[in-house]
Amino acid sequence: MEKTQKNINIIGGGLAGSEASYQLLKRGFSVTMFEMRPNKSTGAHKTDGLGELVCSNSLKSLDEATSSGLLKKELEVLDCLLLRIAHECRVEAGGALAVDREQFSKAIERELTKYENFKLVREEVTDIDFEVPTIIATGPLTSKPLAQKLAEMSGDENLFFFDAVAPIVSASSVDMSFAFWGGRYGKGGDDYLNLPMSKEEYLAFYEVLVGAECVKLKDFEGKEVFEGCMPIEVMAKRGEDAMRYGPLKPVGLCDPVTNKRGYAVVQLRKENVAGDALNLVGFQTNLTFGDQKRVFQMIPALHDCEFLRYGVMHRNTYLNSPKILDATFRIKGDAKIYVAGQLSGVEGYVESIMSGLLAGIALCRELTEKPQIVPPKDTICGELSRWVQAENGNFQPMNSNFGLLSPIQMRDKKERKKEYSKRALNAIIEFNNLLNS
Repeated sequence: MEKTQKNINIIGGGLAGSEASYQLLKRGFSVTMFEMRPNKSTGAHKTDGLGELVCSNSLKSLDEATSSGLLKKELEVLDCLLLRIAHECRVEAGGALAVDREQFSKAIERELTKYENFKLVREEVTDIDFEVPTIIATGPLTSKPLAQKLAEMSGDENLFFFDAVAPIVSASSVDMSFAFWGGRYGKGGDDYLNLPMSKEEYLAFYEVLVGAECVKLKDFEGKEVFEGCMPIEVMAKRGEDAMRYGPLKPVGLCDPVTNKRGYAVVQLRKENVAGDALNLVGFQTNLTFGDQKRVFQMIPALHDCEFLRYGVMHRNTYLNSPKILDATFRIKGDAKIYVAGQLSGVEGYVESIMSGLLAGIALCRELTEKPQIVPPKDTICGELSRWVQAENGNFQPMNSNFGLLSPIQMRDKKERKKEYSKRALNAIIEFNNLLNS
């Protein structure tokens, strides 16, 4: 397509904003992206890079028999830039797609700046110019002035939940005499470092963890924790064995030297290609830094570990989207204003990328006076798009999951999931053909 003179404002340089920019740039539009970092940071970001992964470095499963794997397959059909970059920056993580954060971020900026019609402006946006087509993708850490503006537009207070980040430790500081590399049931290669604990060690760890000191957060009462990113101390307080049925599940993890299975097993995942930084899988936390060191060093392999980053907890803002958005992520009304990313009420890295991709396509179609189309039902893309505008009386952010899809009646669970994926991929291919017709 020939370049148009129409300029689009993208507010926010995260996952959704970056993907939306690409979808518009490749269709010939000029894009001005506003990113407030580094002039103004947040409580969770560490860099000024585009598409920074604030929490985990994992984009979840690649298996298309899982909802997260299926969503990736759907986005690949729709030419998703960020997934392509994620594969280029991949680090070993078994069947999951995990990336080197720094390489991933740099690659995103490098790809976008290849377009001469892309402009990156490092400043905070506190108001919205309704005369300029805009995608607001400021994420769950939207600055207060803009969040207030959005609240005024929606006639409702912004909703929120609390999210947590896991610590990262130096690989060289892990005591390997208490650890072994390997995937669950021997699958996925040696992608995870496993730290087994005996029953006595686990129970001692559990007792100290549930009594450890947490950071006092304004507005936090405990009920606003997002289940998909629950702090390890909150999980522990649900019962002595809660962690053993969650991130410390020992099933399928046998020490190849002793051929024994720990009572509980902590897993570490590579943070970067070099492998010198490791993320404590499932150990999102709001403990004070001092207690993180005191408690987590009770894990035998981490008795003298070096923390490269401590875990933190932060408030995530999202809109009451059914009141303000339609299924194309467009704000209801006359202005050409869209909202994408976690601010729109989707939850998760790839889900945020999806919303940016679809918002970018929808805005392009509006500007070129083409009829709007939403991804088909029974695709993850389609059902999440419908979720953000579905009045259900208790709107909450939503991850990809098969429960969004209409049921397929098959007894065999694995075969049923394969059928979900087959049906969805056939539908998304037809949708993509329609987009390009």
